[in-house]
Amino acid sequence: MSQPSRPPSTGVPPVPGSGRSLAPDLARGFMLLFIALVNAQFFLTHSETVRTLTDQVLLFVQSTLVNGRAIPLFSLLFGYGTVWIMRRVVDAGGGWVHARVVLRRRGLWMLVIGLLHGVLLLPVDIVGAYGLGLLLFVGFLRARDSVLLWSAGAVAFTSAALSTVLSLGDVFGASPGDDGPVSAVPSLVEPDFLAASSERFAEWTLYTPVTLLLVVLPPLLVGMWAGRRGILEHPREHLPLLARTAVVGLGVAVVAGLPDALVTAEFLPEPEPVVLVSLWIVHDLAGWAGGPGWAALITLVALRVTERAVRPGGTGSAGAVATAIASVGERSLSCYLAQAVVFTAVFAPYGLGLGASASASGAVLVAVLTWGLTVLLADLSRRFGLRGPAEALLRRLTYARTRLPGTQGEHR
Repeated sequence: MSQPSRPPSTGVPPVPGSGRSLAPDLARGFMLLFIALVNAQFFLTHSETVRTLTDQVLLFVQSTLVNGRAIPLFSLLFGYGTVWIMRRVVDAGGGWVHARVVLRRRGLWMLVIGLLHGVLLLPVDIVGAYGLGLLLFVGFLRARDSVLLWSAGAVAFTSAALSTVLSLGDVFGASPGDDGPVSAVPSLVEPDFLAASSERFAEWTLYTPVTLLLVVLPPLLVGMWAGRRGILEHPREHLPLLARTAVVGLGVAVVAGLPDALVTAEFLPEPEPVVLVSLWIVHDLAGWAGGPGWAALITLVALRVTERAVRPGGTGSAGAVATAIASVGERSLSCYLAQAVVFTAVFAPYGLGLGASASASGAVLVAVLTWGLTVLLADLSRRFGLRGPAEALLRRLTYARTRLPGTQGEHR
């Protein structure tokens, strides 16, 4: 972190915590709980994860409300944030060329960070996918609203069709009696760190573009559209839209995900492979509705907390909790990477190795405790006025050698 007396390398001033809107940070902070729950279960490499009723209930709730909904939520928020960054560059005196350079440089460094994260810790990485998305699709920020929304729909339709064809193709192409490996990711069961890293490089190279095109891009474009309207920053002006999105989005996610959740939690027997894959496809496609639904619901909660805070004698425990979770959202990259470090240490074969024996509820416990620790550390950082280390590094790399008209020498 730079010293106060040292001039920055960028002409774009940092935004103080008090100047940030609560809703986007609160949504990112809460979303990281979802990411923790999904990734902790991902590290489990054996088939006996459901042992008790508690395991079943937790898996049912997670499959209905979390799995397949976390990345669409995060992707929407990421797209929203790109508009916010472009707006700051323009407000600081730059134009589209400046904004494009800043965003593409940010995307490039995110791709590098994602590669390191994927190779060293977790191959199913989202940072690299977002970085690749910025590099390839930053031009959408200049597109008309109709182009954004129609493109999001077209990409979603194409992705859904491709996912369906590939998934069902795997089922029909499988040999009779072949259940496949317990872990679809070979690096998770590799006992040697260096060998696992080599496996992860190949896995990351494949998963990053696939994740971008099949999962991330549609909500990212919708997030750009929402960012133009400041929907999360000015929720009072968009209450009907937010209410409809929360009810319809989460309603679709729950109803469409229910059959797969019942099977995943072993409340229903596993059906034939074609039916099982079809349930999974419907479940995951509904995540594109669940992500915006969660964003809308959290924004309404943030509005409620904010309005209570401005009343005489306001805030209270709810406001303090929301502020702490929002601190995680403000440091989401650092907290995301910290989660991967903890999960690797706890679950990997060259760590404690619990991925080969932990139950579903055990993974949930590790995820919740890890997320809770990041909440405490992020809130402590907020109190001391500290950025997340990954955010500080990314900002320094992004704005290196960037000088904008009208800002040089004006900001500490």
